[in-house]
Amino acid sequence: MAKRRIETWLAVFVGLVALGLLAFGGLWVYISATAIPIHPNPQDVTSVTQSAPQAKWTDAIAEARQFARAHLVDHNLPGLSVAVGAAGDIVWAEGMGWTDIEKKSPVAPNTRFRIGTASTPLTSAAAGVLLEQGRLDFDEPIQKHVPEFPQKEWPVTLRQVMGHVAGLPNDGGDEGELFGRHCDRPVDALQYFAGRSLRFEPNTQYRYSNYGFIVVSAAIEAAADELFLTFMRKQIFDPLGMKDTEADASNEATGDRATSYFPRFAADPRYGPDLMRPLDFSCYAGSSVFVSTPSDLVRFALAINSGKLLKPATVQLMQTSQRLTSGAETGYGLGWDLETATIAGTPTRLIGHDGDLLGGMASSLTTLPDQGIVVSVISNTSYADTDKLAIKIAEAFAKIR
Repeated sequence: MAKRRIETWLAVFVGLVALGLLAFGGLWVYISATAIPIHPNPQDVTSVTQSAPQAKWTDAIAEARQFARAHLVDHNLPGLSVAVGAAGDIVWAEGMGWTDIEKKSPVAPNTRFRIGTASTPLTSAAAGVLLEQGRLDFDEPIQKHVPEFPQKEWPVTLRQVMGHVAGLPNDGGDEGELFGRHCDRPVDALQYFAGRSLRFEPNTQYRYSNYGFIVVSAAIEAAADELFLTFMRKQIFDPLGMKDTEADASNEATGDRATSYFPRFAADPRYGPDLMRPLDFSCYAGSSVFVSTPSDLVRFALAINSGKLLKPATVQLMQTSQRLTSGAETGYGLGWDLETATIAGTPTRLIGHDGDLLGGMASSLTTLPDQGIVVSVISNTSYADTDKLAIKIAEAFAKIR
């Protein structure tokens, strides 16, 4: 009798698993069959350019434009915006597709998008300004600048937090609890995560934490004795002419603000988009709060590369890989991601940062410091693989130089 019961329960279990797989397969077939291409033909994609390019860049722009249009169509993205800086100036800026699918309003170079975690290098630069002024110390315990941050089993420094080697916990991605909160100041967010234990002893591992640059934002505000967003505006955005960069104040799309979307199935925009649910990024502060344009992000990176915003020694400090106690490098500086890719047949340094929204990439800022090239790509949906497109575009321009 006992053996029969076991056999019966096993049969029920196998049947339930089979039904689940069948249901999932049916859903996949249905979603695939009902997914309508937003832009069926790359050559028919609506685009808006900023100005006529210099003759020198005509071929590079033509090639990069083809890459961008194909990427938009292949990934079924609603909209996409691109900007490229070279020789110290923006040489190409173009919007493609729709800011809003229903209204079919075209993306323009000044259309603003949520940039997610691509906010991080902007915040890192603000910390660099205060470091140069002697108002922020990267190597003192974090409590020196943010006393609201509880003591942990090991000391935690601002440098470790900025390098994501402090052991801070991470949020829940698209289910992060901070999206349902509102914070007037970065320090207000600490109550929701700062009391948790560290995931590991600082400097023993590298693990990205979306909470980390909330703590950095609180330290900036305290050291500057000024509201974080006010300091960002006065010290970073205004001096660099980043007039389209600001905090994400609402979920409402306006004439110069793109509607945000999220893949409706399997974290893949090729199955079609849904409207992104209402989100409040205020608690994320300098970790993810900003909306911007590719042109503004390129202006920022050009200023970083030229020494206009920070001293070369400070930039080098920020863009040098952190090293763990094991001696291994993390491939991440202080708010900057560091990689090597083959560009035009040559191993090339890439320095920048991608922007995740609800766990999926929606923006990328990529610099080739040795070639003087900066590329920024932003979409209005998550999981847009903007990093891959940015590298292709960079290669088109690197071949011209």
